[in-house]
Amino acid sequence: MSSLAIEYGDHEGVCEVVDRLTYCAEHVSVSFSGWEEPHVKGPGLYFAVIGDSDYGAYADPMGDNRWPRDTCPSVFDGDALAAAAESVSVAEDGGVVVAVDGEIETQMVRFRDLGTRDEEADLVDDVSYEPWMGSRHMSAIETSVRPEVVATVTLSEETGRVSVFRDGEANSMRREEIGGHWRGE
Repeated sequence: MSSLAIEYGDHEGVCEVVDRLTYCAEHVSVSFSGWEEPHVKGPGLYFAVIGDSDYGAYADPMGDNRWPRDTCPSVFDGDALAAAAESVSVAEDGGVVVAVDGEIETQMVRFRDLGTRDEEADLVDDVSYEPWMGSRHMSAIETSVRPEVVATVTLSEETGRVSVFRDGEANSMRREEIGGHWRGE
């Protein structure tokens, strides 16, 4: 595990940030009822919990795509987080940058692929892709091995699958597995 991931990854507050983002993505997935309709694109999300504010070294702005920080500046804003995520998941594109203290950046970004610079090439070996992974998931697993990144959380717009990536490892749940015993299954 990278040094920042070790420093922050097991910290109770950071674990709560990742958990809140995961539950939020699960909420958006379960709330959407159109998954079974042909040719329907569902909501999609991509969060990255970052322990360093200098993410510009490996991320580029995604144009005018924005997180509504005026109504939800933090993952600790409960209902506001769910409402903002529902809106962003269908209206915006890109990764949402979240600091380890739960503060959410306004500008959404595109994380650069690993291996595009020599010093990142070694990190590529730590990543293995699964057949179910689309481009959002592939980017998220690559981003998760960066030393500055604690975890990434995604919601697939094709299937409703929610995944958490830490240091190149995936913990993923298909939509029908989310919240099983809470949904009465």
